[in-house]
Amino acid sequence: MSKNSPTAPKRSHERTINKCAQVDPPPELPGNLHRVGIAADHGGFELKQFLAGKLREAGYHVADFGDRQLKPDDDYPDFVIPLARAVAAGTVDRGIGICGSGVGASLAANKVVGVRAGLIDENFSAHQGVEDDDLNMICFGGLLVGHALAWELTQTFLAARFKGAERFCRRLQKVAQLENPTPLKENPCHQELPPTRQKQRPALHLANSKP
Repeated sequence: MSKNSPTAPKRSHERTINKCAQVDPPPELPGNLHRVGIAADHGGFELKQFLAGKLREAGYHVADFGDRQLKPDDDYPDFVIPLARAVAAGTVDRGIGICGSGVGASLAANKVVGVRAGLIDENFSAHQGVEDDDLNMICFGGLLVGHALAWELTQTFLAARFKGAERFCRRLQKVAQLENPTPLKENPCHQELPPTRQKQRPALHLANSKP
């Protein structure tokens, strides 16, 4: 690719995106965030093995949810869903799910109540997703993301903390409402209907009760 090609990546933009990367692991494990779960199918097996080794070297306790061997016909839900359930239950502090593209892993993980998973391939989202959206599981495409970049993103993800601002909590509550919808009769917003609509309800009830 010619350096003058219009499709060539802009070096300055690339540096801006990656300037938040933490190449070296944090010198001390932050708080009690030291249990990391990881799972992958055949498409992410090699990357899983690499990241698990790097995490152990950095002092993290790694829970490997499989696959434990490279099997070309295995299925990502068999490994990613148990990992996601462990994240939701607090058995592990955060999770890393990997498949060939990362799409299936993120899709499966987000089906588990309490999991907030994102398919990440750049550093800004790796920390902003945690800071603003309390991301607790990161997903990679094992056939798309190189080992070095995946390790940088993992470190950025693990070092980030949820900011807890009111607007972030408000938005997360709206997302959580989709997972645990409140019945209409118990919905506190039910009493905030416009007065005209509230007055119509008894009239409709009486009309329906006529013989």
